[in-house]
Amino acid sequence: MAAVTVDDILSDLPLGFASLILRPAPTGSAIERFLIVDADDAAPDGGAALVLLIGVRGRSALPALRRLLQNPPPVVAVKGTREELSEAEELLRDAGTGLLLVNPAADWDRLLSIAQDRIQPRSYQSEVLTLLEEDLFAIAQTTARLTSSHVLIEDAANKVLAYSTVSNDIDELRKASILARRGPRKYELLLKDLGAYRELHRTRLPVRVPARPQDGLRERVAITLFAGDRIMGYIWLQETGAGFGPDVDHVLKGSAARTAAELIRYRNQQSVHMREDRVARILSGPAEAAASAHSEKIPAERPAALILVGISDAEAQADDAALKHGELANLASIHAAAFKASAVVGQFKGDTAVIVPGLQSNAAESGLRSLAEAIVRDAGKHLGISPFAAVGPLVPDLLSIHSITSITEALLSCVATSPDTSVATVDDFEGEILFREAVDNFTSSTFRHRGLSTLLQEDPELAETLRAYFDASLDVADCAQRMGLHKNTVYYRISKASRVTGLDFGDPRDSLVALLHIQEWVGTSTEHSGRK
Repeated sequence: MAAVTVDDILSDLPLGFASLILRPAPTGSAIERFLIVDADDAAPDGGAALVLLIGVRGRSALPALRRLLQNPPPVVAVKGTREELSEAEELLRDAGTGLLLVNPAADWDRLLSIAQDRIQPRSYQSEVLTLLEEDLFAIAQTTARLTSSHVLIEDAANKVLAYSTVSNDIDELRKASILARRGPRKYELLLKDLGAYRELHRTRLPVRVPARPQDGLRERVAITLFAGDRIMGYIWLQETGAGFGPDVDHVLKGSAARTAAELIRYRNQQSVHMREDRVARILSGPAEAAASAHSEKIPAERPAALILVGISDAEAQADDAALKHGELANLASIHAAAFKASAVVGQFKGDTAVIVPGLQSNAAESGLRSLAEAIVRDAGKHLGISPFAAVGPLVPDLLSIHSITSITEALLSCVATSPDTSVATVDDFEGEILFREAVDNFTSSTFRHRGLSTLLQEDPELAETLRAYFDASLDVADCAQRMGLHKNTVYYRISKASRVTGLDFGDPRDSLVALLHIQEWVGTSTEHSGRK
């Protein structure tokens, strides 16, 4: 590990996140590791460590700080205000230990992540291992959000690979597992005595482990990560409040499928270059889809479907848009894996794409719609965004899925402008898709009706009346009500427009010509606001 200073870590923290109110002594100020210490823990060896003192803040941190100074660390991070920690400042100054004052509203996990990046830089591990950790921590965090629990991912030897955000409501086992990067031996034996591992090895379904207050254990749900018949590891969920929700088993099965796939990819030591967006490859054409199906062992001969998930224009332009896209993809991948383990999730033209291969043709559409609704619902609930989804038509095999890309994109565009719909299939917007395609084809042509084009550009009163008239489905009374005019005024204006242009708006062909010109005039590419 590379030795860094507290200033190195402080320079990476967001403004207002923390402040160094007491510098460490010049000698022995190098930081080579970090420790997460709870207020009730016995005094650890703090040599060369940045200590994160969790579970306590302000003056109540004094007893824990005194114990820490038996083996003083270079720097201690504590939450609170400077006034609350004035005594702690004097105590640490005498010991030569620095004090990093953390904003009470700040996230410990953010500080931990930044410190880890500084102390264990990317070059410390291989690129493949770094990417694996990033993926597993993202899966753990997303699963925690969906289940309102604390999540820990272990390998087959019970070594901790990833965990969700560190908080004050984790029990002794979870805390000890994070600190030691593996479950303590006494708890492993206890879980074996309870039959937890025996049941986990017997089934591929989630296993419940009841709470044992006398041993400091909260209720847990766990699932085994399998690769064929080989056990790759485990995912453990610890409840943090009112117990587990009714959908915890569903979410956990999806998380297990995603995590097992990442562990297998790492085990095979695939290069970084092989981790390019598989969605784009599969949707590019039959040859790339066949190659992806072969390398990923995806069933290519059975029906497949494409789901696109979009977010609003405002959300797509927000400062944290990239983060939200990643969180949405992680959430979608867990739901998709629970639905079909071979599902592929990624980015496609700024939207989140879910490719679902290996479908049974009968009753598949209702299941796909339910999958899309679950993604949209949970993204709104847990990510604070308002996504919407398009469920494309089924294709007979994966090699044909590129043929429905454009129609699924068109469907997503329709859903984006519908105020009452967040998930749709082609059946919901079939006419609208065809109409928009006709408008697009018309817009790409250079030939225009000269009289109508001149009217739309030079007579805004007649142009607005024509627009309202067509919006009202050629109903004069409805048009008059929308515009706040007398019916006779509308009759007069429509008649004038017909004389000027030579078009009979009661004739279907002339009506279609007028409608295409009006749609171009209002600007279909800019009139749709809100969702993208």
